Formats: sequence, structure tokens, C-alpha cells
Amino acid sequence: MRVSLQSILRPALAVLLLATVAPRVFGSVDDAQSFALQAAEPYVKEGFQVREDYWGGDLAAGEKKAVKQQLFKGNEYWFWLATDVEKATLSVHIYDAEGKLIEQPDSWQKGHFAAARVIPPSTGSYFVIVTVESSPEERTHWALVYGFR
Repeated sequence: MRVSLQSILRPALAVLLLATVAPRVFGSVDDAQSFALQAAEPYVKEGFQVREDYWGGDLAAGEKKAVKQQLFKGNEYWFWLATDVEKATLSVHIYDAEGKLIEQPDSWQKGHFAAARVIPPSTGSYFVIVTVESSPEERTHWALVYGFR
């Protein structure tokens, strides 16, 4: 049985093409994390240290996710949220254990990025609420990173 070079190369080329295109077509939490880290870049220049750990997942439009985090009095924190879905709208808000909104007024939301700053009045557990406000996708990957100084 003779096998032509063309019959071997065509399937190999198709697999290679799929491997390079698929990551761009189908977003992931890793892509969302890259965008969240991009949002953090200007704050790193201001002295914020970005933690290596992060949270991520996927939510439908209108869904929320609560992330519990221990914060320490005397530190200042930024939480940066992003998705790779450019037409999505996200929000992030920070609450204390009693459910009181405690983020600073310079928190912001710009398209598929959002950020919230907090200076905790006391050491304790706080809740970061991540929301996909709107999205053209059925499920939207998101990632949340944070930094402190």
C-alpha cells in the first residue's frame, strides 16, 4: 500500500490550523486572566503588588459570584476583573461582613474590564461580588486578580 505525502500532510495541516485558531475562537479563564492582569499594569507602576492567585469561572449574563477574601487593616487593595469577551459588561463590588458596600469612589467599569479599590477599616473577611452585567455569549469567562500596597 502506497501512502502519498499529500495524504499525510493534509490532516496534519488541518490539526495544526485547528490548534492555532481554536484558542482564539474559544476564550478561556486564562485569556480573561491575561486581560485582568493588563488592567492591573498601571497600578503596578504606582507600587501595587499583584498576587499570583486569582479567581475565575464563567457566568451567564446577570449572574453573580461572591468571592470571600481576608483583607488587612492598613493595606490598600485593588481588585481587577476582566473577560476576553469584548462586548461583555462586568462589574465588581466589595462588601464587608455586614453587607455594607465599602469600595472607594474611584472604582471603575469600562466595557469588559472593571476594578474596585478598598481600604479595609478593620482586618477581616470581605466579599467581592463579580457580575457579568451583559454579554453576547451564553456563558462568559471571567477572571479576578488583586493587588495590595
